[in-house]
Amino acid sequence: MNHLELDNYDWRLLKALQGNARLTNVALSEQVNLSPSQCSRRLQRLEQNNLIEAYFTQLNASELGYQVTAFLNIKLDKSIKNSDQEFKKAIEAIPQVLECYSVSGEADYWLRVISENLPALSTFLNDSLASLPSVRDLTSTVTLNRVKYAPSIPLPN
Repeated sequence: MNHLELDNYDWRLLKALQGNARLTNVALSEQVNLSPSQCSRRLQRLEQNNLIEAYFTQLNASELGYQVTAFLNIKLDKSIKNSDQEFKKAIEAIPQVLECYSVSGEADYWLRVISENLPALSTFLNDSLASLPSVRDLTSTVTLNRVKYAPSIPLPN
């Protein structure tokens, strides 16, 4: 955990950037009531201390043709040497896998994947994932509707 002391201005900067990462330094400084140079120095400090990991654009998957989101539970064949490393390496190369978590419990990994449609998901599961030598078991759950999506971290007021 990062032990950087954050003051009210730092929290306001983080909150403003979560709302709109495209703010110019001048617009950001006006929003948090700091000079542009102070704002820039504080941002640099937050970035260097890994409180800000990245700036990116969130695209609309369904508008780009990805109509299906599924969550996958993966169990690996632990008898295969380096099954974890081989699986992680393979997953890194598959663009449809948006997230991958190593988990405790019945599964070894949970994945969030997207696909154009159900037939494409079926092909992807059979050809890309189930065929990996380290995968022993794969179960999928297809989403019906997204009820909540919160890309922002809760921050104090």
